[in-house]
Amino acid sequence: MRRYARTLVAAALAVTVVSGTAGWVSGNAQQAVTGPPPGTASWRADHTLGRELPDPERDAPAQVARFFAKLSAAQQQALAVRHPLVVGNLDGAPVELRYRANARALKASHDPRYAHLAEDPARRFLAFDPRGRGQVAEVFGDLAAARRVSVVVPGSDIDAGTFDRTTDVYGTPAGMARSLYARTGPGTAVIAWAGYTTPVGLGLDAARGTLAEAGAARLTRFTDGLEAAGTPVTAVFCHSYGSVVCGLAAHRLRVADLVVLGSPGMRADSVAGLRTGARVWAAKDPGDWIGKVPHVEFAGLGHGTDPASPGFGARRVPADDAEGHTGYFAPGTESLRAFASIAEGADARPAGTGMVRTRSASPSRPAPPPVRR
Repeated sequence: MRRYARTLVAAALAVTVVSGTAGWVSGNAQQAVTGPPPGTASWRADHTLGRELPDPERDAPAQVARFFAKLSAAQQQALAVRHPLVVGNLDGAPVELRYRANARALKASHDPRYAHLAEDPARRFLAFDPRGRGQVAEVFGDLAAARRVSVVVPGSDIDAGTFDRTTDVYGTPAGMARSLYARTGPGTAVIAWAGYTTPVGLGLDAARGTLAEAGAARLTRFTDGLEAAGTPVTAVFCHSYGSVVCGLAAHRLRVADLVVLGSPGMRADSVAGLRTGARVWAAKDPGDWIGKVPHVEFAGLGHGTDPASPGFGARRVPADDAEGHTGYFAPGTESLRAFASIAEGADARPAGTGMVRTRSASPSRPAPPPVRR
């Protein structure tokens, strides 16, 4: 009875907090970018190969991969030149072809918000969608040679403009991914994925799951596309509101490890509620302000149980020195060392003075959830 009363109080607090911010949040309400990439109409009308091209909206990534496998290198390149925004965002298309298509699309863009992304020709983007606030995905490492691939999913206030900002670096997807890759190195690759419309500020969008639902569908298709192209994702790291995205996508993600950090909740009461065979990890710094957010779900607001709480059933990642909400990937922290161990396929739990070097299952056969006694 007391637990029920506490839940009602927390729910009321959540409603009060969000309602109190609704005045300014209403002007920042976001419309999720969904559907096929820009240029799809022209792509669908292209019959220069004497056949229909795979539909970016209806065809599965595996079908896209089979289509491109039958084309010559010259035919593939011709499609990328004619339809860079489609090919660059087409899940299942060859990775190197997507790099070239996105480089071309960025160079052709006249939007000053994206100019900085095109300055370095060595950068490799797996996605660039200029609609809305802009969405991008950047690769750190060599996907073709990587034995293990991780994806970093960011939280609120991230878009193409803030993707790699120079302030609060480890709160950005590019900063988190770059730091993780620097700690792991050869044999791994890390993708900074800002491929969904994130909430702006702390208000209704951040308290609801609407944007996360759209993001979960896009994340699932993105990882399916990499697997179809021969580069399966083995671990997903989800920060803040990004953990809501990952919670909703969990049962569809074929990964070995699912890691959440600074999470407001995953829209599940426990690991079992995620319906995933992946190992689930949770990190929360004691000084992270997210700990003050009521971990409830009430009338569509809030995201449920704290994944870092003992009752949720996730494996804990040491994070006492992470320094706030955006310090989990900072160099030298326990959390980054643990994340690197997970990304490399090992068990990140301390054992004496070292790490337990147990290999995780392959992404096609994820390890079962840990048994809690």
